[in-house]
Amino acid sequence: MNLSDSQTGGSVPAASSFPRRVSAMEAVLTYLRQAIEEGEYAVGEKLPSEAELCRRLEVSRPVLREALRALQTMGLTASRTGKGTFVISSGPVEDPTFGDYTASDLLEVRRHVELPVAGYAAVRRSAEDLDQLTHLLERMERETDTTAWVAMDTLFHLTIAQAARNPVFRKVIEEIRDALARQSAFLNELGDRREQANREHRAIVEALSDGSEPDAVAAMAHHLQRVETTLSTIVRRGSETDDRTASPMKPPMEGQQE
Repeated sequence: MNLSDSQTGGSVPAASSFPRRVSAMEAVLTYLRQAIEEGEYAVGEKLPSEAELCRRLEVSRPVLREALRALQTMGLTASRTGKGTFVISSGPVEDPTFGDYTASDLLEVRRHVELPVAGYAAVRRSAEDLDQLTHLLERMERETDTTAWVAMDTLFHLTIAQAARNPVFRKVIEEIRDALARQSAFLNELGDRREQANREHRAIVEALSDGSEPDAVAAMAHHLQRVETTLSTIVRRGSETDDRTASPMKPPMEGQQE
């Protein structure tokens, strides 16, 4: 079974049971997450080696590693150097962790920091700030590589903080920069957020260009709300697929794309 080829095999549900297309990584993640939450892999138990999982699931090592990273973000597993990946919780997933911070902590801080930052930036930004943001936005809209896009995403928010002309704001964003990047990658891998985020970013830049403090705050608030909604959807997704059945060690494949 090769997930990237979107083949069908084993005891796989009909295509109609899949409301949307998923990537090979997400299919592997869904399978492993359900296996953990349903007790197939108990808390304290070590998952099979990467080589063994790749063999059983017929996926590449990069695809598997992305899924394993997502499991850690969700707080279900932990990687121990030289020993492997161990189950540390059977779920349910409630609050993913990005580096040193949970998603809920990040969102709370971002609402209290980035909303006023957007408002201040609208009235304090310079022509150079607008040029930088516009150029960055254009690059993001053309970018197809997730890693490069994520790097520009965090730079975008840092640039807005710089435009607010208060070094403390930029310092706060710099402090959570790594967590923001991890969250951005997570949302792109599992929430297909890139195109929508680009539109939200463009609305923010347009409000800054107009010099409208209320519009800038509203655009940033909408952006953060969409982040929160996508995170909630990803967290809930595992429970929505509990009634699906697949053959042993074979995640759902119908309707997948790499």
